[in-house]
Formats: sequence, C-alpha cells, structure tokens
Amino acid sequence: MRFSEKMLLFCLPFFLALSSFAKKPKSASMLPKVFAGWEMVNPQQTSKSPESADPANASLLKEYGFTDFEGATYTRDDGRKLTIKAARFQDASGAYGAFTFYKMPQMPTEEIGDMGASLNERVLFYRGNILVDAVFQRVTAMSAAELRELADDLPRPAGNTANLPGLLTYLPKRSYVKNSTRYVMGPVGMDAISAPLPARLVDFSRGAEVVLGEYDLSGRQAKLMLIGYPTPQIAIEQLKQIQSAQQAHQLGDLLAIKRTGPMLVLASGNASEGDAKSLLAAVNYDADITWNQKTFSSLRDNPANLIVGVILLAGVICGLAIIAGIAFGGFRVLTKRLLPGKVFDRPEQIEIIALHLSDRNENASNAGVSSSINTG
Repeated sequence: MRFSEKMLLFCLPFFLALSSFAKKPKSASMLPKVFAGWEMVNPQQTSKSPESADPANASLLKEYGFTDFEGATYTRDDGRKLTIKAARFQDASGAYGAFTFYKMPQMPTEEIGDMGASLNERVLFYRGNILVDAVFQRVTAMSAAELRELADDLPRPAGNTANLPGLLTYLPKRSYVKNSTRYVMGPVGMDAISAPLPARLVDFSRGAEVVLGEYDLSGRQAKLMLIGYPTPQIAIEQLKQIQSAQQAHQLGDLLAIKRTGPMLVLASGNASEGDAKSLLAAVNYDADITWNQKTFSSLRDNPANLIVGVILLAGVICGLAIIAGIAFGGFRVLTKRLLPGKVFDRPEQIEIIALHLSDRNENASNAGVSSSINTG
C-alpha cells in the first residue's frame, strides 16, 4: 500500500466526523417534543415578536430583553392536556424580572427550575434565560416532577448571561414579606409595580436597575427600593435630584433615603421613621476589589524566566560537555591511527612495574623485568 493511500485511510474517519457534524442542524428550539410522558401534538408556535407572548405587556417584555417565543400543546395517554408558553430573554436577569412581574403574591413557591410558583392548574417558573408558563388540564401529584424534567431539558445560556443581578442579594431577610420581590429594568416596569419613585428620577438611560421588596415593620407595611447604578458618581448625582424632589414635597410617602457605594436605598410606606432607618441600615454595599495594577516586573525579576534560564543554561553546559567529549575522543582515536605509539599508548607509558616482593627466588624475581626498574 502506498503512503498516500495509507494517509487517506487514516484521515477518512476524521473527515466523515467533520461532515456529519456540519450536516447536523443546531436545534434552537426551546421546548422538547417529548418529556416525562407528555408528547407534543400540535406544531410549535414560534415568533420573535413580544406581542405573540403577551399582547398586553409586549413593551414590558421588550424592556426585559425578550428575544423569541414558543408555544405548544402536549397530551398524555390518559387524554390529559398541557399548554406551555415559553419566552426566551437575552439573559437570566430578564427572565427573572418577567417572572417577578407575572408571579402573584398568593402563588406559593415551587422548587421547579431556578424558581417557580403555582396557583391551581397554572405553574410559572424560569430556568436560565427562559420563562415558562404551564397550564394543566388536571393537576396530579407528579405534575411538579414532570415540569422539573422539562426544566432540565431547556437550553441553558452561556457565560455571564446565566447570572442573576447582584442587587438581589442586598435585600434584608428580616421582616421580609414573601413573594414580594420585583425586579425592574426600565420605566415600563417601574410604572407597573407602583414604585415610590417616578421613572424620571431613577433615569434608566444611565444603566440603572431596581429591586423592590415589601416589609412588615412593627405591624406596618413598608417598601424597600434598591437602585443600582454602574458607578458611585452616578448614584451621587441621582441622590441630589431625589433629595431636591423630596424637599419640594413631590415624594409623599418617602420615609428615608441613603447611598451606599453605587446603590441608592429608599424606604417608603406607613411605617415609622425609626423603623425605616433601621431597615436602611441593614443594606450596605460590599465592593469586590480586583487588584490589576501593573507591577513593572522585568524579565530578570520574573521567577518563571529564571527557571527557564536555569534549564537553558544546564542544557548548554551538557551540550558543551558532550561536544568536548566527542572532540577529545575523536582526536585521540585519530592520533592513534595516524601516529601509532608516538603520542598515546607509548611502550614506556604502559609498562607495568612489578616488584615481586612475595617471590623468594632471586632469579625468578629478575625474569621478564627491565633493568631500569629492577629493585632487587
């Protein structure tokens, strides 16, 4: 077999694998055809328009970063039906924000996906950057487990798009009213949650995000609003505008406000001013500092370069030793061939001195010994 034929046989499996990978279409579908005994019966409804997902709140979905929508109907062997609507967003923050908008306070929490809630036959949950609204014809004891399997089949976002907003971690746990968190990314969502501040004072054009939670303070209801900005300087400027509006009595139920790092913290409601300030005191920005200052280290001060230099030096020394050994050995062999017995291995250099101290025969001691080295 020639060399070219051998190379062809060796590379053929590799090219076949590449061709099969290239021909395999990359599925961008969110909903699976079959899961947990449910089988899709109608073609998927797909759209990139937010109006197809929710005509009444299309602008809100767009604000959360809506990208596409899928809807499908599933059935089981017993005849039950399940209707599912899935909306995909640019990142997990958008899916979480839409989840907090659609979740009602009376919906108990469910362990489905990243977070879920249910009310009778309706189950709402999000997984990564996908929000799912499922409506059962009849709920059974296994309905939640079936939706968990569906959540595991949903595609996951890559990289940082799977991370939730860090602003959520600053909501205090004490006195918190369950299922009251709302996450807002724009003025439409701000108007939908009855926030204590108008959207113009938040200024979402400067990269703001808002988290709102309700609290029970000594039997009185209060709202805690966190506004996150990219930099502390922007937060300082917005704080001045809010304080000016407060002094002009444009913010009626605002109780207290403070800035901590790039965040503004506001408390409103009918709680006492002391309770409101205590609630604000529980929120403090914690900065994660990354040291990236240039150290100006030279090549000589770099330990890695030092180790590499030592290895190279050892290699050079070993190479020189090998070359010197070969040169010396070669010179010796060449000299012995050209000048045998003249320079190396001369007779007087290789004679063996024999003293014969253990031999009692004097004549025997002189046998075979040169007169020049005879000691007897």
